[in-house]
Amino acid sequence: MKDPLYITSHGILFRKGNTLYFMNEEEGKTALPINSINEIHCYGKVSLRSGASSLLMKQGIPVNFFNKYGYYEGSLYPRIKLNSGLIVVKQSEYYLDSVKRAVIAGEIVKGIKHNILQTLKYYKKKGKQVETFIDDIKKEKIGGDVSQIMSNEGRIWYAYYKSFNEILNKFEMGNREIRPPTTEMNALMSFGNSLLYSSALSEIYHTYLHPSVSFLHEPSERRFSLALDIADIFKPLIVERVIFKLVNNNMLSEKDFERDVGVLLKDKGKRIFLKEYQNKLETTVKHPELGRKVSYKYLMRLECYKLIKHVLGDKEYKSFKMWW
Repeated sequence: MKDPLYITSHGILFRKGNTLYFMNEEEGKTALPINSINEIHCYGKVSLRSGASSLLMKQGIPVNFFNKYGYYEGSLYPRIKLNSGLIVVKQSEYYLDSVKRAVIAGEIVKGIKHNILQTLKYYKKKGKQVETFIDDIKKEKIGGDVSQIMSNEGRIWYAYYKSFNEILNKFEMGNREIRPPTTEMNALMSFGNSLLYSSALSEIYHTYLHPSVSFLHEPSERRFSLALDIADIFKPLIVERVIFKLVNNNMLSEKDFERDVGVLLKDKGKRIFLKEYQNKLETTVKHPELGRKVSYKYLMRLECYKLIKHVLGDKEYKSFKMWW
């Protein structure tokens, strides 16, 4: 089984023969098990020598780069192996048709709403006072054109974020601020969201979908907006669950953060978060239709397959909704 490699320190990736090495001042030269790696995430300043880049591309291993705040900055991706002009044309057709796009966008937000409610109901059972937020979110009716649907989504997230102060044992939520994050909670959310974005992007690359053509978020030249569509559906299941566990179980403290222009996780805090995040991605659940256990990460790829079937006219898209 291949796993992601997370690099949180500064250094250089280079190749010697058919071996990939990472080298920095603190730890020296370390050989990396390239046959056991499916992707690399760089959270420090990491340079790639040409030999390393060539080896990684031949092995089909993407490298994702993040800045010091954890924001995704870009990727070095192997040549796309899965190409389908038909699916890209159909995907674009559904984006260009405002009615067809609104159907998909609405279904995405319905999935977000359902998964948020499931998360809040889980914490209600644990004695957290979140009934008011559940009621507010339930009242939100999703429909209309894409701009109206995005307004629905915004109000749902707003109510959900307000509930965090009832769920968390420490760290005030406050307003959602991202560039830069100004509180510990905003730093954790930005870090987790960037992780999930890159995970969703990796799953999209295993399908015939084009990552730049989205349905809820507006396509942009500087981001793969379909990854944002997919990631938002899974945030309550993955990112927030990780954060709530780390905070409420005292796995992170104020000492794991530093203040610069904003607030960011120190290297130790990043490693703690990354370990728990990877454990969450690898968590499995029995799929009611497939009849077998699948990981949370694979659920994102299944979401892509459902979108493909929808744009091809094979089966109407129904977003992922937690059934447990």
